[in-house]
Amino acid sequence: MAQMNMLQAINNALTIAMEADDKMLVFGEDVGHFGGVFRATSGLQEKFGRERCFNTPLTEQGIAGFANGLASNGMTPVAEIQFADYIFPAFDQIVNEAAKFRYRSGNEFDVGGLTFRTPYGGGIAGGHYHSQSPEAYFTQTPGLKVVVPRNPYQAKGLLLAAIRDNNPVVFFEPKRLYRASVGDVPEGDYQLELGKAEVVREGKDITLLAWGAQMEIIEKAADMAKEEGIDCEVIDLRTLAPWDVETVAESVKKTGRLLINHEAPLTGGFAGEIAATIQQECFLYLESPISRVCGLDTPYPLIHEKEYMPDALKTFEAIKASVNF
Repeated sequence: MAQMNMLQAINNALTIAMEADDKMLVFGEDVGHFGGVFRATSGLQEKFGRERCFNTPLTEQGIAGFANGLASNGMTPVAEIQFADYIFPAFDQIVNEAAKFRYRSGNEFDVGGLTFRTPYGGGIAGGHYHSQSPEAYFTQTPGLKVVVPRNPYQAKGLLLAAIRDNNPVVFFEPKRLYRASVGDVPEGDYQLELGKAEVVREGKDITLLAWGAQMEIIEKAADMAKEEGIDCEVIDLRTLAPWDVETVAESVKKTGRLLINHEAPLTGGFAGEIAATIQQECFLYLESPISRVCGLDTPYPLIHEKEYMPDALKTFEAIKASVNF
């Protein structure tokens, strides 16, 4: 085991995957000798050469199209989109090409070796072009997997699993945890199963569900609730597409209540899909309406970032309201 922050864990995963697969390429804006804006790819070009880790022009649509072409020819491309806010020019290539490649060719061709890495979320005073959480846009696209880690251990294990998965994966990395989240990480090669949620803390009164950076928030809220005598079960979804309905439903049948927290805006956020499914699966077990604590339906506000964020206090108040319903 070694102490790593999330960036080091991601870099370690990429190194291990490139050593094991000589068809793997890493590319994106400034990812070469510069190591990317957050330094996630530092040292890869020096170790594997400019042919396997290189900079691209500043064109996200071109990065995604190039990645599709490589993957369809048997390569293992890991493409970095510098910020998740910049993924929208690549949206057509991801949802209309990558996601449908296997289906439209009748399984004769695929881009299953393709992974898109991109940092998402706020908390770094990045304003409205460097703080968005666009994961829900991709969860409604059959053919894509969507993964979000919460700590260095998960970042390494889930990224290795994503790179080796036989489907295109969009891998969202919570940028405010890049250096803030530090933990023990196995130095060797390991994978964490995609599509499987993790019960982080067991409880009996209410289920709290989140992913990525918001896991820290709901755990703080659970600690606050404990002081009020409320016993919270805490679940990290980890994979949003496909998401682990069984684990969440099993928890809600036990607690009778569900609160979902995510940083993306409320309307159209993935919490709505979860709420609809759990309502259908657990209707007769629910003791109160399913609660959503999410970002606001506004562009991400730089000066009002603190007010925008679905923080521990907002979550704590929603927990109390649900339990006292």
